[in-house]
Amino acid sequence: MEAVTTVAGTAYPWGAKNVDTDVIIPAHWLKTIARSGLGRGAFETVRAVPGNIFDDPRYAGAPVLIAGDNFGCGSSREHAAWALADMGIRAVIAPSFSDIFSGNAFKNGIIPVVLPQEAVDRLVEVARDQPVTVDLETMTVTTPYQDRFAFELDPFRRQCLMEGLDEIGLTLARDTAISKFEGAMAEHRPWVEGRRGYEGIAVEGAGRT
Repeated sequence: MEAVTTVAGTAYPWGAKNVDTDVIIPAHWLKTIARSGLGRGAFETVRAVPGNIFDDPRYAGAPVLIAGDNFGCGSSREHAAWALADMGIRAVIAPSFSDIFSGNAFKNGIIPVVLPQEAVDRLVEVARDQPVTVDLETMTVTTPYQDRFAFELDPFRRQCLMEGLDEIGLTLARDTAISKFEGAMAEHRPWVEGRRGYEGIAVEGAGRT
């Protein structure tokens, strides 16, 4: 996972509420387990409408999405986070998120920023022609108009995002401790190793149920 401390730039001033995961990425895109290319299917039904915000050249490649309450509700699908990441979104700002979507976003290097509805409304207005900055160092969202909105994030998730640590990265970071534990297990509980006994002699019937 790529480390992220600051996300700054153009933002999609969408503000739509109750956007479910099927809107983020339709079900027929779930046949693949590849993360690349899903950006083409992101918000497919929304993009079918002429003049939609996601095909507006003013917001092309925007790294921030401003949405409404209950973003990412509906079925649990990590493809939704994959699709957002593939289209270049690194932060989503909304009054609330589905718990499962929020977790999937975090695991894929996307910052889920929770702000009050009033702050979101202000950002939607500003983002129509000005950039937005999400800063994990200061835990704020700012604009060129001196708007400054503080947000909260679980400290562990914040650290993982800033260090680029997903679940695999967290495991590898503990390689020394894991190796030490496995060595101790092999010494004190050799039967855990499988079909060998204390003296390295195969144990009759070991592994049978």
